[in-house]
Amino acid sequence: MVQHGLPLEIGDTVQILEKCEGWYRGFITKNPNVKFETVIPTEDSVITEITMTLRDWGTMWKQLYMRNEGDLFHRLWHVMNEILELRQQVLVGHLTHDRLSDIKQHITARLDWGNEQLGLDLVPRRDFGMVDPDEISITELYRLMERRHRRREAPPQASMHHLFLQMKSMMSSNLGEELEVFFSVYDSREMRPISERFFVRLNKQGLPKSPEKTERQCTLFVDLGSSDLRKDVYVVAHIFRIGRMVAGEKKSVSNTQYKRPYGCAVISVADLLTADFKDDHLLKIYSCNAESEWYQIHDSIIRKVSSRYSHIGSNTGLNVSLQLLHGDMEQIRKDYMRLFTRNVSITKRLGFSDIIIPGEIRNDLYVTLERGEFEKGGKSVARNVEVTVYLLGGDGQLLKGLVCCGSGEPGVDEHRSFVLYHSNSPRWAEQIKLPIPLEMFHGTHLRFELRHCSTKEKGEKKLFGFSFCEETADLQDPARYLKLPFSKASLQPGNNQTIKNSKESFWIQSSLCSTKLTQNVPVDSAVDTMDTLFGILDESPQRYGLKVFDCLVHVINLLQDSKFQLFKPVMDNYIENHFAGALSYR
Repeated sequence: MVQHGLPLEIGDTVQILEKCEGWYRGFITKNPNVKFETVIPTEDSVITEITMTLRDWGTMWKQLYMRNEGDLFHRLWHVMNEILELRQQVLVGHLTHDRLSDIKQHITARLDWGNEQLGLDLVPRRDFGMVDPDEISITELYRLMERRHRRREAPPQASMHHLFLQMKSMMSSNLGEELEVFFSVYDSREMRPISERFFVRLNKQGLPKSPEKTERQCTLFVDLGSSDLRKDVYVVAHIFRIGRMVAGEKKSVSNTQYKRPYGCAVISVADLLTADFKDDHLLKIYSCNAESEWYQIHDSIIRKVSSRYSHIGSNTGLNVSLQLLHGDMEQIRKDYMRLFTRNVSITKRLGFSDIIIPGEIRNDLYVTLERGEFEKGGKSVARNVEVTVYLLGGDGQLLKGLVCCGSGEPGVDEHRSFVLYHSNSPRWAEQIKLPIPLEMFHGTHLRFELRHCSTKEKGEKKLFGFSFCEETADLQDPARYLKLPFSKASLQPGNNQTIKNSKESFWIQSSLCSTKLTQNVPVDSAVDTMDTLFGILDESPQRYGLKVFDCLVHVINLLQDSKFQLFKPVMDNYIENHFAGALSYR
């Protein structure tokens, strides 16, 4: 029996006169003469703190909107929803002791982050529960706050987010052709994609062609950072039809099928922040008013430049399911087991994530077909240009299965671009991935063949030129200008020598994401890097000593960055078990 406690029975009504942290003062309405007694709440102290804190945040969150502080407004909204989801897990119960501790630690970290962002006081805690400053000594309170201060100075763990997407169907009253849909995450502020493409094939009814293979209709865009959860970051879908050059063309003209632009749909990632479960969306589809503007149709839709696109129709839409997931991949698989009961393809980030995992092996070369400048070639109208990309080894033989048009589909031997109708200056902005094994990287090269796709003469695709990158390892520049070393018009009868055509060319862009090779991103193999530095020091200490020292200082400073925080144990292990640079002691 609690001293001064209020004896209660089920159904009793208590009128609260006063409340403070951990207790209430009131009386039973059926016995108003018995007052000043205490009811002690049985709920977890963390739950109590969540209730009080979110009530305060709610008012300040609305003020952020009024002050037009959009970035913090959206980040705080996401954190509030994350805390509520974690609160629900605590209330439901059925958690192991370790899992409950992890969730409480996660909750208190989010509460502290929000209080700091909003300029509120830092709450002293012991074992995740709030401490009443009046009940502990000054020295003990100082120790608690000192420990909290030290933890705040430590590099904060970056939050990782992932986007689940399921392609369900394409709604349209007059499809009649198979479709190819490419999804990506796009940063409209930087005007660039931040993810690879996810590739789904649809049949003539607008349904996935391989319904039994869920990895071909479901994907997880992984390793999105907190900075990516903004209103100007979008999920973009580019849709292509596979059929005749001109929609509705007579069957007698040509039986050859071409990949042609159809439509585009977008949705802001910020629109998904409020959903705690998988939600269906019907995305409006827009067509391009001029095919020459297709390469930027997503930007036109996002920026509402309505003169460049048109809504295909009220009966047309892209039916997809989307859900944002939060945490590392191991935890995601535990918390959202229902999403992983069947296969799900993984769509990677273009480049390394906010947190780089030691031991991660990656060697992906991304090539984007940008644009071309071609001549009519003696024709009365402009060409219909199709580019075919091949990857060849050092012996000139085709490397099979290493050209990836997007996750969700297996690698192929070649990539064929989409075709723009009657354009001598086509702009594609079409990206492919080449996951070349490290041991095969040097010596391989890319060959680009260019063909005119005739709508007559049985739809023959006539080769009129080609170009190449001599070695994939030499793709150092993000943008490359490639001349055509061969033009069919310059090839004389009986002469097999190729002649460069200085008037025709096209551009590509390249980006290398590798843990072993370098281009325009850092290498993250700490052990190899340190061994190389100390090897240089052993060979030429007088010549390179100071430069190696500067590099070592730079590497050590990198470990203070939250992006590389997981490498601290790797570095400690290297120092204890691998370090053997004798000359470094001098």
